[in-house]
Amino acid sequence: MMKELRPYALFALPLISVQAIVLYLFGQPLIAASGEIHLWWGTVLSSGNSQHLTDWYTFSHVIHGFLFYLGLWYFFPHMSVWMRLVLALGIEIAWEILENTPMVIDHYRQQALAQGYIGDSIINSISDTLAMALGFFMAWRLPVWSVVLIGIGLELFVAYSIRDNLILNIIGFVHQFPIISEWQSGG
Repeated sequence: MMKELRPYALFALPLISVQAIVLYLFGQPLIAASGEIHLWWGTVLSSGNSQHLTDWYTFSHVIHGFLFYLGLWYFFPHMSVWMRLVLALGIEIAWEILENTPMVIDHYRQQALAQGYIGDSIINSISDTLAMALGFFMAWRLPVWSVVLIGIGLELFVAYSIRDNLILNIIGFVHQFPIISEWQSGG
């Protein structure tokens, strides 16, 4: 298995390196401004959000992995799982780069829970990519019903905990609905 994986790792590692270099060139910090690296950062409305290894949005990246596995399995059924993983990494990394452009950061700041958002630190962004890879592997190895239940459970758990999740994030990115913004603000 490791011998089979090696050629694909030769694609994956440079992709992640490109992600880090591009974010560095964008001016994103390597780690949080505090100089600390926390495994978990649970305060959404803070300067530490999206700056540490994991946060509430890490769960969304796991779900990205579920969705990328499904889409790539459906559209490329004869492609090896390892090549699909490389493609999923490419998609996730492209999103991570786009997400940290000034235009997208400014767009996110218009949402109730992201008003002080400065983008991801490089370490958080790479961690998000690895969370996607975890979700991809889970979708590959677990029964479909369990992946569906885990995905729904994560969405409900995060919505209950912080009034946001992947679905609400996508909706808010496309259009700001006052009722959602009011609910997310605690109203």
